[in-house]
Amino acid sequence: MIHREGIKISAIIFVVLLVLNMIVFLLAGTALLFWILLPASLLFMLFILRFFRNPHRAASFSPGVVYSPADGKVVVVEETNEEEYLGDRRIQISIFMSVWNVHINWFPVSGLISYYKYHPGKFLLARHPKSSTDNERNTVVVKNERDIEILIRQIAGAVARRIISYAETGKKVKEADEMGFIRFGSRVDVFLPLNSKILVRPGQRVRGLDTPIAEIES
Repeated sequence: MIHREGIKISAIIFVVLLVLNMIVFLLAGTALLFWILLPASLLFMLFILRFFRNPHRAASFSPGVVYSPADGKVVVVEETNEEEYLGDRRIQISIFMSVWNVHINWFPVSGLISYYKYHPGKFLLARHPKSSTDNERNTVVVKNERDIEILIRQIAGAVARRIISYAETGKKVKEADEMGFIRFGSRVDVFLPLNSKILVRPGQRVRGLDTPIAEIES
């Protein structure tokens, strides 16, 4: 299935490629150009459809477990200061999404959104340490049933130029609800309490909703 965020852009790209190939077929002085353009167009269209894929994830959740909000590779697991909202020390887990990953972001915990803010910014490489504070980003904080707040940050990368968020302050969300979508390479940071038991390590591949990344203590 194609994600709703990709239907319009996929349709536009399909029409543009179709018209371009028709023009080349009708006007090109050599058939060689058309037979080069046609397979290239098909491959590009397949890439777009694959990027906007919307896989079904039949996930089962355990109480107190935080699941990965995205597909990708863990690039950071470290203790840091979270200064935008929480104002304390946290364990940061960062997941880098390449253009080959599913780019849907899911809420990793259930609860009430206590904070949401969009920040304009730069488009540094998403792997860059300063991308968490300097790049265009959305910050979402979810307070769970035990009043523990988890901060999730969607970060645009060098290629990603569009962050889509479905978060609203005061909205109740559940694990597996869609948090948003980031187009073409990006990163998601999760800030957890210091007493959390971390279940992933840098370099590990994770799947959204499938991979447990931490256990939160009461």
